[in-house]
Amino acid sequence: MLKGKTVVLGVTGSIAAYKSVEIARELIKQEARVKVIMTDAATHFVNPLTFETITGQPVITSLFHPEFRGKIHHISLAEEADLILVAPATANILAKAAHGIADDMLSTTLLSATCTIIFAPAMNARMYLNPVTQENIKLLKKRGFRIIEPERGGLACGEEDLGRLASIDKIVDTVKSELIKEMDLQGKIIIVTAGGTQEPFDPIRYIGNRSSGKMGYAIAEAAWGRGAHVILISAPAQLEPPRGIETIHVRTAMEMREAVLKYFDRVDAVIKTAAVTDFRPTAFHPHKIKRDRQRITLELERNPDILEELGKRKRNQILIGFAAESENLVENAKQKLKKKNLDFIVANDITKVGSGFEEDVNEVIIVDAEGKVESFPPLFKGKIAEMVIDRLVTLLKSRA
Repeated sequence: MLKGKTVVLGVTGSIAAYKSVEIARELIKQEARVKVIMTDAATHFVNPLTFETITGQPVITSLFHPEFRGKIHHISLAEEADLILVAPATANILAKAAHGIADDMLSTTLLSATCTIIFAPAMNARMYLNPVTQENIKLLKKRGFRIIEPERGGLACGEEDLGRLASIDKIVDTVKSELIKEMDLQGKIIIVTAGGTQEPFDPIRYIGNRSSGKMGYAIAEAAWGRGAHVILISAPAQLEPPRGIETIHVRTAMEMREAVLKYFDRVDAVIKTAAVTDFRPTAFHPHKIKRDRQRITLELERNPDILEELGKRKRNQILIGFAAESENLVENAKQKLKKKNLDFIVANDITKVGSGFEEDVNEVIIVDAEGKVESFPPLFKGKIAEMVIDRLVTLLKSRA
């Protein structure tokens, strides 16, 4: 059942739009809250009142809907959605989503969303098989969107060919599989470290880095959502602590080390996403260093390598590391994996614009204990978090 889940259903101008009524009905039977956005073309196939009657929710047909004056509604809809389903999805909406065009309520909501987005295409076979449409679908898949492939069958033009909307059961089952995660970490205790440590050298200044904590917080929530007891050890981050998750706040690398070691012997896994400052000042000035000096010299000493220490101490725990590199990404990731005795490592190139530190998106590789390298396109950090947890679950099951 989907009780407590909000599904935004996007309906576009395809003859298959009438099937969206049944999709909405089936989702409601599963106790989902369904909010419908219709493109202008879709309203020529199905009256919005039909969806309003079934869902009990106002149907959005325009960016300038009178009910939402004063609200940035495409943002609020995107934020409250647990999943967005576009069914049927025309070639037009696929093209808009693939290329970031936002000129109506549905396309702007898609561009604002960070949740799972599923497209169920339906169109004439020639349109579907057109190289432009196929390239758009490939691009959407690379960016982490899910596509429910159309079926072969009778089309509106009278032909029997590929392009028919997938069955309602298949579409609803796909939504359910995305929203209902197995509680496969029930009874497990997992440490997640997050944020960027800070090393002060006077009362107001410190050496630090640009880590926002987004990746670690996403992983903590993903693990907690699948039943784990999560201990989130967080250096300063630009986020509110997730509800329901035990959170320990630290500032420096030494404080993080102390907190991790305190719990390490009784946990099943450690996922270390925190950007730990490699060096700290050897001396702390008790008063603010005045600006009247022409030059100051800071002497630095190495901080302990927490991950390497855990690698030496671990017994049967799973140890997962993250690495931010500016060169030789694969080689450096493999070296860290071996040196720190990790089960796998997630690495990214910090020189790539638009991903990594402070961003909602990252482009990563994953290297496993056998040295196998898997590369991924830019993905939302929430999606990467799910991938990491899926691999963790597989490793835990293999050792059970």
